[in-house]
Amino acid sequence: MSLVTLHNYLAVAAILFALGAVGFLARRNLIIMFLSAEMMLQGVALNLVAFARYRGNLQGQAFTLFILTVAACEAAIALALILMLFRRRKSLDVSLWQDLREPDLEPIVDEEPLPAPPEVLPHLTPAGREPDHPREETSHV
Repeated sequence: MSLVTLHNYLAVAAILFALGAVGFLARRNLIIMFLSAEMMLQGVALNLVAFARYRGNLQGQAFTLFILTVAACEAAIALALILMLFRRRKSLDVSLWQDLREPDLEPIVDEEPLPAPPEVLPHLTPAGREPDHPREETSHV
């Protein structure tokens, strides 16, 4: 019979936080960066729950509920912001937003930019593929 100890929870939380930090620092896509930040937040929440269970009180678990509530609100605002940024530049690459920097800071130039998205995307009608020729409608008299 194996017992799950506090060290096991802390190890999983540390792995979650480390993976989130690597994802946030290594990627340039806004959605991936957002999901990585959420993963770091979940690692912190797991730490709080583990320590609350270890100490035998509910304070860490109650604080985790507040963290999850704030994270849900933050997720809605961040996704709305990401949609607005995508509509403006047609890309989620963070390096395209250098004009949001402070005026006295030099822009950072990436070594290899992300490939540009295709200019024209295929468009299907809502009903699917259009027929080769239109149907003839017959009138019943």
